[in-house]
Amino acid sequence: MTFEKMIESMTPEVYQSLRRAVELGKWPNGERLSQEQRETSLRAVIAYEHTHKVAENERVGYIDRTRPDGQQHGVDPLQPQTLKILSDG
Repeated sequence: MTFEKMIESMTPEVYQSLRRAVELGKWPNGERLSQEQRETSLRAVIAYEHTHKVAENERVGYIDRTRPDGQQHGVDPLQPQTLKILSDG
């Protein structure tokens, strides 16, 4: 079975279990994930989210950039932002 086929056939329960394992760094039985297991599991979680169209705000690594007033902080984080320096004088 290829990686892509595995992702397509992955159930939501398996996805949630892998996601939780990556977040905690350990399997449900308490055993720690090796670095390789963590990387592979994270890759599978990201691929699942992309393949199954998981909402952006529910994806691993999502950062909410909404201010309390509803506006967005840094709409495009790759674009430069203007910095204003205010002086006391």
